Amino acid sequence: MKEFENIVIGPSAVPSLVITVLLMIAIPVIFFICWRRKHRAQTNIRYLIAGAVGFLVSARMLELGVHYFCIMADNPVSRFINGSTAAYVLYGTVMAGVFEECGRHIVLKYIMKKNRTRENAVLYGIGHGGIEILAVLLPSMITCLAVAVLFSQGDAESALSSLKITEETAAAALPTVQAAAAFDYGMMAMNVMERLLAMLLHIGLTVIVYYGVVRARKAYLPMAIVLHMLADTFPALYQRGALPLWAVEVWGAVWTAVIAVIAVKLYGKMRAATSSESAS
Repeated sequence: MKEFENIVIGPSAVPSLVITVLLMIAIPVIFFICWRRKHRAQTNIRYLIAGAVGFLVSARMLELGVHYFCIMADNPVSRFINGSTAAYVLYGTVMAGVFEECGRHIVLKYIMKKNRTRENAVLYGIGHGGIEILAVLLPSMITCLAVAVLFSQGDAESALSSLKITEETAAAALPTVQAAAAFDYGMMAMNVMERLLAMLLHIGLTVIVYYGVVRARKAYLPMAIVLHMLADTFPALYQRGALPLWAVEVWGAVWTAVIAVIAVKLYGKMRAATSSESAS
């Protein structure tokens, strides 16, 4: 397989990937420990677990099931979506917003009926964002690290054999090998920053959905869906090769800030409402 013979692993690829893997594990752990230590009396671990399970069911089972038909399978619908950048971006953002935010809404309204505190809403968001790192992104990073280690030893044939890459799977495996070879400290910083922003985004969206649930305000679910769609617009365009990565990061930072401002305001309103109810 000649396409792999010229793969050269950069000198910083392996160390930067090792640090990235460690930080990916540390991010959700630190978020959880810090929040739990500060609000132990107001939080319940079940909300962390509910956030993780809610993400896995809504995004990794139900949403992926729709993606299989609309994106992966070969049919008129998938050909239309994959053949149009506008359709692809609209489809991807709508699916992410609807499945994840409706998933939050269903779990918080109909399943997690006890211990409804604003602190538990944040814990739910940590579970949602944390499991996305551990179950979706971390495995791909570990795969890149394994690829980088094997190819850095200088024997492409042995590396391909260890990774079980054959002529039939070479085309699918090549992008991963190239990504591992090009990984460096700049990519490490971008990945870590993106995950920190994503954690804050998931926490903020959870607070928005939670406020709508506990205050019986129906408008907050569609608000969360639209905000989620807007935040995902540039990442979807990047997947189509329409934007550079730096633009995606800037866009993500802007919308995370917007969502955080809204969430902090609603979080404060819940405190004010609770204080008012206690006084009366």
